[in-house]
Parts: sequence; structure tokens; C-alpha cells
Amino acid sequence: MSTVDDIKALEERLRLAELGPDPAFFEAHLADDALLDGQRAKAMVVAAHQPGGPVKFTKVEMSDFDIIDHGSAAVVQCRGHYEGPKGAFSLKFMRVWVKKPQGWQIVAGTVSK
Repeated sequence: MSTVDDIKALEERLRLAELGPDPAFFEAHLADDALLDGQRAKAMVVAAHQPGGPVKFTKVEMSDFDIIDHGSAAVVQCRGHYEGPKGAFSLKFMRVWVKKPQGWQIVAGTVSK
């Protein structure tokens, strides 16, 4: 599989983890020192995706992917559309994935409207 194929598959797993919710995905695929919007946020992201409590999202769709292959790293830009009990909204994402000995992990990312 190519880097782009690997990242496409991981991005789909990320989408499903948002719906799950599936904290194990974020535990495995967010680097411990990942910077999300300039902050180390792994613990917060994992905590936000714990099962139980009210449903956060009933629909998550990702589109407009641009994946730039850098060999052992990849930069992803995409759009996400979310629907849930609190309404619907769309966001733009940029993520940096790095291939580490334990597999691909997100090391940095940003989100904007």
C-alpha cells in the first residue's frame, strides 16, 4: 500500500472513531506530544471520545481531501461536515501524519471554520 492509501484508510477510521466514539483510535493514532491548534491536546481528545453520555454526532462526512505524500510523513487537508443533537456544522482540517515504529500517528493539526 502507498502512503496515500494508508492515510486514506486512517482518515476513514478517524471518521468512524468520531461517530463511535472510539477513544482507542485516538490513543493509538495521536502522538503523545501532538500539537492540535498549538496545544498538546491528546488527553483532551481521548477524554472527549469516551463512550457513554449523550450522543455527540449522528453523521460525520469528510470531503475535499488533499493528501501530500512526504514518504514517512503526510499532510492532509480536508473538510468535515458534522450533524448531531446540537445541530450541524462544517470545519476545515489540516493534519500532519508521521510514520513511527508503532505506526502512523498524527503529530500536528489545525481546525477552522
